Amino acid sequence: PQAPVAPAEPETSATRRASLAVMPFVEHAGTADFRGGLADGLTHDIITRLAKLRDFFVIARGSVFALAEKDISPEDAGRRLNVDYVATGSVRNLSGRIIVAVELVEVRTARIVWAETFEHRPDDIFVVLDDIGNSIVSSIAAEVTTVERNRAMLKAPNSLNAWEAYHRGLWHMYRFTRTENELAHQFFDMALKQDPTFARAYAGLSFTHWQNAFQRWGDRDQEAALAFETAGQSLLVDEHNPAAHWAMGRALWLRGERDGSLLELERAVDLSPNFALGHYALSFVHSQSGDPRSAIGSSDHSRHLSPFDPLLFGMMGARAMAHA
Repeated sequence: PQAPVAPAEPETSATRRASLAVMPFVEHAGTADFRGGLADGLTHDIITRLAKLRDFFVIARGSVFALAEKDISPEDAGRRLNVDYVATGSVRNLSGRIIVAVELVEVRTARIVWAETFEHRPDDIFVVLDDIGNSIVSSIAAEVTTVERNRAMLKAPNSLNAWEAYHRGLWHMYRFTRTENELAHQFFDMALKQDPTFARAYAGLSFTHWQNAFQRWGDRDQEAALAFETAGQSLLVDEHNPAAHWAMGRALWLRGERDGSLLELERAVDLSPNFALGHYALSFVHSQSGDPRSAIGSSDHSRHLSPFDPLLFGMMGARAMAHA
């Protein structure tokens, strides 16, 4: 008999992150020459890429595959695994086209948060699945972040835990005004008071100091030093977090250390190829460093990964500067 699947241990209120399970995609063979195993491979790839973002608590492959054999609904699987979100999907070959359908469900409400269908001709099946996997990972990450951010906005500020305070900070950060930047700083600081090991909150704090320096909203040298210091704290608590290297890369650029900046940003996207902000930052630095080809390539890739990103205007701006 198969051992029961253990639910994920709930995290403490200070360190809790949104949790996610990607259930094995179902494979439908539409033609006799359909290659088996593609759905399992795509599922494994999506789980790995989401985990590399280090933004969510992602259930390991073994647990979801064991639970899938019980033939239960996504909502039931989510409850058994004690997660907030469940992603499901299917892969089929129909009339010479690979069709991948995906749904992301919020377990607590059984609400479909996001659903999409991807269609490609399988000229190179592995390239096709890699491209679809990129789109799925980026979409899931963006949708979960949006839901968590909106939920945090509805709560009283003094009731927020570290995760919620961080997402409240993101909401203000993406307003791009001096006042909103200061509010973002306050919420990131609130998150860190509850959880001093929250790498992304340090990266967010670094972003606010970077904005103050870049926009001349404060003393440039002092704010640049603080951007560097908080980026260093982010790296100290989690050197494998792409956001930590992203923050350090930006901070080094402010200090005029172009080569060091590029090394950190390359490390960010090496750790997580789906980290769109890393590719955007590379585009920005390349555009400022006389490397238009690299700037355009990184900008295009960042927009491909995150076509509705709050920093889309910056991605386009970096591309435009590369042409200047």
